[in-house]
Amino acid sequence: MKDNKIVEISDLKKYFHVGGGNLKAVDGINFYIYEGETFGLVGESGCGKSTAGRTILRLYEPTGGQVKFDGVNIYELKGKELHDVRKDMQMIFQDPYASLDPRMTVEDIIGEPLDIYETHKGKERYNRVVELLEIVGLSAEHAQRFPHEFSGGQRQRIGIARALALRPKFIICDEPISALDVSIQAQIVNLLKDLQKSLGLTLLFIAHDLSMVRYISDRVGVMYLGKMMELADSENLYEKPLHPYTKALLSAIPVADPDLQRTRERIKLSGDVPSPIDPKPGCRFVDRCPYGDDTCRGRDPEMEEIKPNHFVACFKVREINHL
Repeated sequence: MKDNKIVEISDLKKYFHVGGGNLKAVDGINFYIYEGETFGLVGESGCGKSTAGRTILRLYEPTGGQVKFDGVNIYELKGKELHDVRKDMQMIFQDPYASLDPRMTVEDIIGEPLDIYETHKGKERYNRVVELLEIVGLSAEHAQRFPHEFSGGQRQRIGIARALALRPKFIICDEPISALDVSIQAQIVNLLKDLQKSLGLTLLFIAHDLSMVRYISDRVGVMYLGKMMELADSENLYEKPLHPYTKALLSAIPVADPDLQRTRERIKLSGDVPSPIDPKPGCRFVDRCPYGDDTCRGRDPEMEEIKPNHFVACFKVREINHL
């Protein structure tokens, strides 16, 4: 892993107008990703992590903030400049059934980015498609088939091949395993790990499977209701979480050892996730937090470096963890 930050996200916001109010799906998050690393983004369903991924790539136009890719703010780019930079930033989508056009052959699905950027034509294009199929564990004989002829895991491999077609530097994996059978999930994650190593990729891995995120990620950010709650190296976050929300999330992961499982404390959160439409001031987690008080309701906590490279947004973090 290198020291240069290939992606820098600053005060990123994405609001949707819903029923006369603002649904604050992503509300001022900050993080960066080093070249060659995998950054994991986790949280409950509806916390805004997939919206963040799509807004980073400008599949959704941002409400505010900026994203720098290789030092360039992509939100300021237009026309050809934006078209050119998009070649280096790709996405693997969550649903391998919905993300592939059922009327196109695999050759045309994988070859479409090559056509758009006019990088390969004729025999050269076909050879590149076959090369990509082999990279993801498929073969030339699959090129003329249609998506419905493949299993979910094979379709996701086709989606990965398409994302790799233009040799991107950065790929966002938007819950790439959540629609797959458990038996196939590990295969896809191992494939992504191998590809990252062999091709020097930088990944943003979005998921709610905490065990898989730990396995693949170098650093992890935890989101809750549009806000970043905690951010740290993967090992530190999983071994010594500091935010009460992260503690509760991690306590829900089952352990293989039955004796250890019996002795572990399961932290159960009371109440439901509040509405993200025009949320009240203060910490988003306050109504479900066992430590929340008037301080937490008064204003938003800022992300603060509590330990080296371990950031937490919580007024009570030192008190809770006896720091």
